[in-house]
Amino acid sequence: MDLHGWIDAFLNHLRVERALAKNSLEAYARDLNRLAAHVETSDVASIVPSDIAALLADNVRTGFGARSSARQLSALRGFFRFLVRERAISADVTALIDRPKLGRKLPRVLSFPEVERLLAAPDRNKPRGVRDAAMIHLMYASGLRVSELVSLTLSDLDTQRGVVSCLGKGGKRRLVPVGEAALDHVKTYLEGARHRHARPETRVLFVSPRGGALTRQGFWKLLKRYAAAAGITTTLSPHKLRHSFATHLLRGGADLRAVQAMLGHADLGTTEIYTHVAQDHVRRAHARAHPRA
Repeated sequence: MDLHGWIDAFLNHLRVERALAKNSLEAYARDLNRLAAHVETSDVASIVPSDIAALLADNVRTGFGARSSARQLSALRGFFRFLVRERAISADVTALIDRPKLGRKLPRVLSFPEVERLLAAPDRNKPRGVRDAAMIHLMYASGLRVSELVSLTLSDLDTQRGVVSCLGKGGKRRLVPVGEAALDHVKTYLEGARHRHARPETRVLFVSPRGGALTRQGFWKLLKRYAAAAGITTTLSPHKLRHSFATHLLRGGADLRAVQAMLGHADLGTTEIYTHVAQDHVRRAHARAHPRA
């Protein structure tokens, strides 16, 4: 089997055995296809460490960022370890390749007043505004990823217990508490707006005007529109709203492991970055208020 065949086999392995999401599979495919386009052989056994090093060096010349190169190297390592397990090659050619050095990039978050303005931006006199208000409130209240938000079904929300069940990365399901304010907005949407567009067979919670599921891109566009209406000048993405959820919880005294569970992070270290953002907030407050700061 040639290089492209092994790439297809690896992607199938990720899809079937590791249950990776479509977006993650597409990212793996892009990174591995960059390797296939770079090397001059289709024989995986002929690829050597210098080929990988040359690819990473070429990334620098073409403006590929260090973080993107690190992600690509991670994909390549997974691929070559797969080839070793399948006995297509005898050794992992990425084993001695150093990971690009990354500076700690702290997530940018919204301030409390910005969040308040964003939550108030949708026109709740219109069915679409009622839906949008429910989605934005739910996302900020529970820290869902945008893919998790748009794929929620009616049965995923338990209004009695005040929790939402979402399917996260790797096919792992988690329960996240939802505050009363967000629940009230979702209930208002379910009782007065959802039926205007939902087809009878549609089980998805938030529906588009065509009656089906809203796309990730569709939610991103409406969020940007409401950010502009709220006077938020920084670029706002769904993930920034998730960052804001985590950071605001920690500033309010939430336990780090509880935040980790709500975000669905497998590694606590991924969640710890939000503590640095919260500590920056404390340092700024100290600098403003302390007479000897």
